[in-house]
Amino acid sequence: MQKENVFEIENLNLHYGAFQALIDVGIIIPRQRITALIGPSGCGKSTFIRTLNRMNDLIPSCRVEGKVMFDGEDIYDKACDVIALRKKVGMVFQRPNPFPKTVYENVVYGPKIHGEKNKDRLDEIVERTLKEVALWDEVKNRLNKSALGLSGGQQQRLCIARALAVGPEVVLMDEPTSALDPIATLKIEELMSGLCENYTIVIVTHNMQQAARISDFTAFFLNGVIVETDTTEKIFANPANTKTEEYITGRFG
Repeated sequence: MQKENVFEIENLNLHYGAFQALIDVGIIIPRQRITALIGPSGCGKSTFIRTLNRMNDLIPSCRVEGKVMFDGEDIYDKACDVIALRKKVGMVFQRPNPFPKTVYENVVYGPKIHGEKNKDRLDEIVERTLKEVALWDEVKNRLNKSALGLSGGQQQRLCIARALAVGPEVVLMDEPTSALDPIATLKIEELMSGLCENYTIVIVTHNMQQAARISDFTAFFLNGVIVETDTTEKIFANPANTKTEEYITGRFG
């Protein structure tokens, strides 16, 4: 039986050399919900989201202490298979970053790396994931053309499809709409609302309206600390901490 929470984090501390970027972070991430991480620039949101699939491992000076439990297993345990972890916990970045390949090759890139060679199966993955991100009808006649020819919003939806193609449980999104226009942003937001029927989504956003619109739970970060975490409705309507209220009403940040 699946646990109700995908992630359970306790006493998480992260250092870049002498600088401590996260301080005693504790939070639970509920399954098949959207959790928004808000807070001013440089407060630890992106650092935190990268601890969830060990992307910070790529930074030589990074040191992590504490527990990050994913489906009941500590991902910072020496026995953790990081490749398997990143298959289950996908990532979408701030700017669309399709590979300089065809639309089709972008989507099948992950499945191929993980050993899928069957052409019919790959075709099925492409169609299914592009439909999941509401892109199939727009690109089905240009699957063999360069992904770089798509609009910014289409490229970002393609990057989400690429993350979904390997069958993750969780999709991490680090400000996925900050480089997009309002119409493309709205499409991504609508997409996220539908995706949480099958996936858990954790999103970093600077857009308070976006957090209020799309997320079920919100965590407010400040100076590497989680000041407050609760349902989004509670955080925005009746925050318990005055710092949270000051931030969401625009008095700083």
